[in-house]
Amino acid sequence: MIQSVRHDYNAAFSPDRYQAFLDTIKHDLPDQLDFRVAETPVFVPKPLTDKLLRACDDIVAVLTRPDFKTLTEQAIPVEQRVPNEDTHTQFLAVDFAVCHDDTGELIPQLIELQGFPSLYCFQPYLADQFRAHFPVPDTLSHLFNVDTNAAYIERLRDMIVGDCNPEEVILLEIYPEQQKTRIDFALTEQYLGVKAVCLTKIRKQGRQLFYERDGRTVPIKRIYNRLIFDDLQNFPDLQTEFHLTDDVDVDWVGHPNWFFRVSKYTLPLLNSPFVPPSYYLSDLTEYPTDLNEYVLKPLFSFAGSGVKLHITPDDLDAIPAEQRGGYLLQRKVQYEPVIQALDGHVKCEIRMLFIWPKGDARPTLLTNLSRLSRGEMIGVRFNKDFDWVGGTVCFFE
Repeated sequence: MIQSVRHDYNAAFSPDRYQAFLDTIKHDLPDQLDFRVAETPVFVPKPLTDKLLRACDDIVAVLTRPDFKTLTEQAIPVEQRVPNEDTHTQFLAVDFAVCHDDTGELIPQLIELQGFPSLYCFQPYLADQFRAHFPVPDTLSHLFNVDTNAAYIERLRDMIVGDCNPEEVILLEIYPEQQKTRIDFALTEQYLGVKAVCLTKIRKQGRQLFYERDGRTVPIKRIYNRLIFDDLQNFPDLQTEFHLTDDVDVDWVGHPNWFFRVSKYTLPLLNSPFVPPSYYLSDLTEYPTDLNEYVLKPLFSFAGSGVKLHITPDDLDAIPAEQRGGYLLQRKVQYEPVIQALDGHVKCEIRMLFIWPKGDARPTLLTNLSRLSRGEMIGVRFNKDFDWVGGTVCFFE
């Protein structure tokens, strides 16, 4: 999107350089990369950067309202409510589509947000690899509010590990070695000393949790949570000593309740020029007359699961009354193909990544990720067999 930088990058690009870039990742982190990394970063011009920051401010203003927890009490399913919730989420990821306004200017439009961790450790590593293999000007940065990756990692360490021994902190997942995002888990262990541990490996004695490490039984004092209830539903017969809803003596870093509170459920509470109109399906007494301009989303699905792009009144009428509270109707946005690939243009989504340490009045923006797409949607299944698509990072002017 910064034409001079894009020109130089594309002129320097070659399939061999891209393969060397991928080979370095595979050498550094063998068998860990299980999703497509795009051929290019995104170069974000200052006018769009400024609008992204304004959009984030509009959203943070709602999340920091004193009544936000009251407004989102109904977001948490009763059977999935976890005890000992803290006062705010510690992670915030905000996804924007890059679009054009009526004047042709680039603008961000909110797609969704989540109070849940993303690829916080992979992104600084990925930025370094792009700089090592391709021309990326030093005047652009993937970071906010810190100057270096080392300072960034220190901020993560302060929040995730704190004053604990790193081995007493775990990254909680279900079968982490099988997860698509396991490269981020490997880097979390490398940077922070925090190991990914499967829910099935946790032992419980009263209110205390333990796991085995190097032949020793180690107490768990903090859980950096990367596990969502949706994933557990894929294993209906799973037997574990510890359940997420147990009342135990641990400090959650990323309490599970915030996955529900800061989610699609939050969208109808937001009012900003950068947020498309959104409605809980259960609140509508009549449908928008331009229903073809809306998308139907299950409130608590993950990674685009269950989203319907083309809906009719009959589709909505078919949803039983008792289930309508679990759906969101959101006005569509038009992703603009703004990234110049070697053979055309590619659409772009930008995720702004915040941390929110306990005691801080508001979240702090630190870094980002981006996803490039040629398909109808951003997700992997819509971009099979394409190049210049996949996960990447933005460098901001």
